Amino acid sequence: MVKKRRKGKITKKREEFTYRGYTVDQLKKMNLNKFATLLPARERRSILRGFTEAEQKLLKRVKEGDQTIKTHLREMVILPEMVGINLGIHNGRTFEYVEVKPEMIGHRIGEFALTRKRVTHGSAGIGATRSSKYIPLK
Repeated sequence: MVKKRRKGKITKKREEFTYRGYTVDQLKKMNLNKFATLLPARERRSILRGFTEAEQKLLKRVKEGDQTIKTHLREMVILPEMVGINLGIHNGRTFEYVEVKPEMIGHRIGEFALTRKRVTHGSAGIGATRSSKYIPLK
């Protein structure tokens, strides 16, 4: 990481993203088998077994240059060609739109659209606790 000194302040220069030592441009030029060797085992196995018809259709739309694509394929691995597009990922009820960034390469599409809401508990009702039984009701 290169640090520059400006008027008494040290600022960090933003480096270009690399995945296992390769830039995004190098990853895009790489063939699929070579790219698969860089991935973790589960994702590598998924790619080396080949793509389903639906996955091939999605990749075709990505290569055609569609900027916004809706998909139900949550188990698809994010490839370097997908960087920069907006994906509408189905979470079981609606489509959540996510812009694919270089940091997402190698992850599954479904990781970025949560299927369950976070639980926010309210306050306890009257009679729910021992002490609330004796509160006089108006």
